[in-house]
Amino acid sequence: MSAEASSRPDKVIIIGGGVIGLSIAWRLAARGVDVDLFEAGRCGAGASHAAAGMLAACAEVEPGEEPLLPLNRASQALWPDFARELEAASGLAVDLRTEGTLVCAFSADDQARLKHHLALQERLGLPVSWLDAVEVRRREPFLNPGVVGGLWSPEDHQVDNRKLAAALHVAAGRAGATIHEDSPVESVVVEDGRARGIVTRGRRIDADVVVLAAGAWSRRIEGLPRAALPPVRPVKGQLVAVQMDPAAPVLSHVTWVPGAYLVPRRDGRLIIGATVEEKGFDTRMTAGGLLALLDAAWRALPVIEELPIAETWAGLRPGSRDDAPILGPGDVAGLVYATGHHRNGILLTPITAAVVADHVLTGQLADVARPFTLARFQARAEVPTEVSS
Repeated sequence: MSAEASSRPDKVIIIGGGVIGLSIAWRLAARGVDVDLFEAGRCGAGASHAAAGMLAACAEVEPGEEPLLPLNRASQALWPDFARELEAASGLAVDLRTEGTLVCAFSADDQARLKHHLALQERLGLPVSWLDAVEVRRREPFLNPGVVGGLWSPEDHQVDNRKLAAALHVAAGRAGATIHEDSPVESVVVEDGRARGIVTRGRRIDADVVVLAAGAWSRRIEGLPRAALPPVRPVKGQLVAVQMDPAAPVLSHVTWVPGAYLVPRRDGRLIIGATVEEKGFDTRMTAGGLLALLDAAWRALPVIEELPIAETWAGLRPGSRDDAPILGPGDVAGLVYATGHHRNGILLTPITAAVVADHVLTGQLADVARPFTLARFQARAEVPTEVSS
C-alpha cells in the first residue's frame, strides 16, 4: 500500500474560502478526498478580491526576505501550468498575462535606489536587467517624459485575482468539494491534543484533518491552544482603479513607480495600489490613502487625470510576524496551517495548494515549505499579546 493510501484522511474541513482555501479544496477533492470548505462570507470576497494579482517574485524581493525567495520562485514557475489546468477544470479564464514587469525611476535618487536593488537581485541570480530611459519609453510611451530608466523583470507577470477566485470556486465544486458560504466557523474542536472538527452555527462537524486558511481572521478562530494560534494580523491596503479604453490602453505592463504600482487589466481597468497600513480590521477608504495613490500614479503617468474612476476598495492582507506564510503542521495533530501569506497570496496559490494537499494526504511536507511552519515562531519567543484579537 502506498504512503498516501495508508495515511489519507477520509474527511477534511477547510476554514476559509479565499484563493488559498479554494485551491487546497480543489486539489484534495480532485484526488478523491471528502472535502467541506466553510467561508464566513462569500468565497473570494476578502483579500483575494482586493488583491492586484501580481506574480512579482523578482521585483518584490527585499533584503531580509531572501529565505522566502525559493518558495516564491517555485510557485512562480508553477503558474503557467496551474492556470491552464484551472481554466480547463473550471471552464473560466483567469487572464494570466506574461508581459513582464517594469520598475521605473524618475530621479537620480530613484535610479540610485533601483541600481542598489538590482545589485541584490543579481546576487540572488534573478533574471532582472536595467533599461535606459529610451527603452522604458519605447515600452510604455505614456509614462512621464522625465523617466530616467528602470528595472526590467521579464518573469514577473500578473493574473486577474477575481477571475482566479471564481475559477477556483467552480473547479473545487466540480471536483466534488462541498462549499458552505455564509458559514462562519466559531471554533476548532480539539480533543486529546488533536483537531477533531469544527463548530459552525452551534453545530459540530467532525473531520480527520482541519486546514486553517482563514487569512487575516485565522487567529480569531476559537478552540485552539494559545501556542497553536498563528501570529497573523490584518494589514490594510487601499486601492483605486481608473478606466482605460480596452482597445487603446495607456499602459500595457505591470509598472512600479515611486509610491505605487500600476496593473493594467484586459477589460481596461488600471489598478493603482496599494497602501500598507496597520489599522486592524478597518477597511474604510480614506482621503489620504486615495490622494497618495492618485498623486503617485499621476506623477508617473500624467494621462490618468483624464480617466474616470472605476472603483475604490480596501482589503486586509494576512501578515505574519515575518511576513512569510505559515504552512503545514503544528503542535495540534490533525490541524494544518495555510495562512499568513501577506502580499504574496496570489503568487503562492499554486505552491501552497500543492504542498498542503500533499501534506494532508501523506503526512510529508515538501522541503521548499519546511522553513515556513509555525514552529519558527515558537522557537523564537512566546506569541506577544498585542497580536491577539
